[in-house]
Amino acid sequence: MEIKDFEVGSNLKVIGYDKSKKAYRQKLLSMGLVRGVEFKLVRVAPMGDPVELKIKSFNLSLRKDEAASLIVEEVSK
Repeated sequence: MEIKDFEVGSNLKVIGYDKSKKAYRQKLLSMGLVRGVEFKLVRVAPMGDPVELKIKSFNLSLRKDEAASLIVEEVSK
């Protein structure tokens, strides 16, 4: 599932990357969005851009296309 499929406040985990959007994969990896990392969905702007995530102790803003490149699953906490 993609980030847009979840509600704000959800705890999520990266399980993969969309193979059709390879251009963003290296960028996401360099931002710390590696497979297995958990984060919280903090905010999604009204038009879907940007998407704000809280990873460990920092907030990260992603463009809509970057966020759509992540395949995530919900983590129960």
